[in-house]
Amino acid sequence: MGNFYHECLKGIKKAKGDNTEMITIDGVVGAGKTTLMDIIVKDLGYTPFEEPVVNNPILDKFYYDRERYSFPLQVFFLNERFNHIKNASKIKKAVLDRSIYGDVIFAKMLKDGGEMSEEEFNIYLSLFKNMIEHCEPPELMIYLEISLEEAVRRITRRGRSYEIDTEIAYWERLNKEYTEYFQAYHASPLLKINVDQLNFENNPSDREYVLTTIKKKLQTLDR
Repeated sequence: MGNFYHECLKGIKKAKGDNTEMITIDGVVGAGKTTLMDIIVKDLGYTPFEEPVVNNPILDKFYYDRERYSFPLQVFFLNERFNHIKNASKIKKAVLDRSIYGDVIFAKMLKDGGEMSEEEFNIYLSLFKNMIEHCEPPELMIYLEISLEEAVRRITRRGRSYEIDTEIAYWERLNKEYTEYFQAYHASPLLKINVDQLNFENNPSDREYVLTTIKKKLQTLDR
């Protein structure tokens, strides 16, 4: 499984641009990506690129009919995330809430689960590989690692009906794919932070711990 993701990431440019300090944040639904992005924006002065979920015309429909909407949703996300990378590469300091690098996780999971056809997946994969050739690697990829149980608790607390109505098996599959993806990830420096016991949205000490961890990692990079 990991070999698939390893091959997908081979097409990324080998070196990042000289003028860009790009951080990408990834993790399953409920891990705290948007919250961490907001912290990095406020405390480290980065420009945010938010995940395109608020004005997404397909997302809520997808959760209730995945076979019908999986392909158009993934193409929508892929295109939006490619635009984010293009725009972020023009900015000195950018932070992305999810990115094109991990977009393939969802497409593969949906194909393996029979919710995206083989033909649709092959079209998606061709688009992904064509786009990724024009993407430079981030300076740092942050992976927010979280257990299935804690992710589900946070999803329930957040209260989006289409997420709450989704069966546990879907989130279990997603968590498994994320684990496999980040075992294979090699495109850039990677920082894994387990967030099961962290509440950096409301707990100042957790917030400071996460910020300090990120700063220390950035200091080790060849900038």
